[in-house]
Amino acid sequence: MSTSRHVMKVGLVGATLLGALSCSRPVLEGAQLEQLAEVAGQVDGERLMDTVSEVVKAHQEDTPVPCSWLTEDQRSRHEQVCHLTREKAGALMQRRFEALGLSVRREEATNAPHPTSNLIAEMRGTTRPEEVVLLGAHYDAFYAGADDNSTGVAAVLELARVLSGYKFDRTVRFVGFDMEEFGLVGSTRYITGQNGPERIVASMVFDCIGYYDTREGSQQSLPGLPAPTTGDFLAVFGNDVSSQRVSELFALNEALKLAKVTPVISPRDGTTPLTGDLMRSDHAPFWLTGHEAIFLTDTANFRNRHYHQPTDTMDTLNPAYFRRTVQLSAATLAYWAGGPR
Repeated sequence: MSTSRHVMKVGLVGATLLGALSCSRPVLEGAQLEQLAEVAGQVDGERLMDTVSEVVKAHQEDTPVPCSWLTEDQRSRHEQVCHLTREKAGALMQRRFEALGLSVRREEATNAPHPTSNLIAEMRGTTRPEEVVLLGAHYDAFYAGADDNSTGVAAVLELARVLSGYKFDRTVRFVGFDMEEFGLVGSTRYITGQNGPERIVASMVFDCIGYYDTREGSQQSLPGLPAPTTGDFLAVFGNDVSSQRVSELFALNEALKLAKVTPVISPRDGTTPLTGDLMRSDHAPFWLTGHEAIFLTDTANFRNRHYHQPTDTMDTLNPAYFRRTVQLSAATLAYWAGGPR
């Protein structure tokens, strides 16, 4: 997640809003639940954790991005900025996508001070290829970055493996966003550069999805915004435009019994005084340009004391909860894409 102060969940408030908004049109119309459950069942928990380990290793063996553009005072106050790595994790993603036989390309931008290289892979849809279902996660990270965001990268790669075994009506696109930690740079450049006849009809963004704590009092919230006090849930954020997508994920989870989900709906495009801190990851540029996007997170530093620290390591993650999150995502993406076939 981005370096500025962090996102917390409007937990119970969000759940109430979701209940009102989900009546706008039928939820799960035409869903083939048995087939979607089969897709979810293909998610391999051991493989997921092995991939997280590989991504963490890539960060640990990489050379940090130069931080010479910061003043000495800034460096002393934001030490983690001089420990950001990205290149080897991006290369790992590219190799994995190519090994699956996916069409892969790099979207390069050389703008100073933060050049970016978004990584894009896709499976073309069979009957509606111009309609795109997008799954994204940022691959830059501070220190080892196990939860933030090696879990997101590993989930994208596992879902690419699972979904590439099926056919879908719509195109499924997998994106590794670059330089999220320096202000959502890669995702902003990605979404503002979209043009042509294709249309993004649904998006899902992962950021910190592997840390869960079942102890009472382990979950914090922003002042004045109620939320569960135990950090054992997956938070799913949407805004007004994407509220139906949140409803669909929530309904799929209710039907398939995969995870513990707290849905949150932020009014309008998400930029309100109370919910501005919810605009903290790569879903925000989508919301600000009128695109549907939902954001999945374990709430990062509102639960995880290792956030942006050298201690954000593999041993802090919860493999079972992590797998359930990815299973729910697999079923949801398959449903959105018009399949599986």
